[in-house]
Amino acid sequence: MNFMQVWKTKARELKTEVYALYLAYRDPRVSWPARIFAGLVVAYAFSPIDLIPDPIPILGYLDDLILIPLGAALARRMIPPLVLVECRVKAKEVMAMGTPVNWVAAGVIIAIWVGVAALTAFWLMRVFFP
Repeated sequence: MNFMQVWKTKARELKTEVYALYLAYRDPRVSWPARIFAGLVVAYAFSPIDLIPDPIPILGYLDDLILIPLGAALARRMIPPLVLVECRVKAKEVMAMGTPVNWVAAGVIIAIWVGVAALTAFWLMRVFFP
């Protein structure tokens, strides 16, 4: 296997693992703190819009390469192992049919970017047109 094939395989595995976290998030056997954290990781991972856009050099891929794997690793530690095993089996079945997208998380991230843009515009107006 070449380098790119290895990365593609790892990315596919991470998507499946994140979807397993989504299924675990919905399981009543998981504690509330674990549910909240797993829900945040899943919402961010499956959002079609990144908090840091990919075209920004280096930082654009930082979230995909570091934040999501670290968040998933921490969430896995918070979820009971039996629940995680069951959810991984279900996730593999669902992911074989296609990748789900979280449009609610996309809306939140769009709202954050619009808010940042509005605050920046407001600040620039005050600085240049007092």
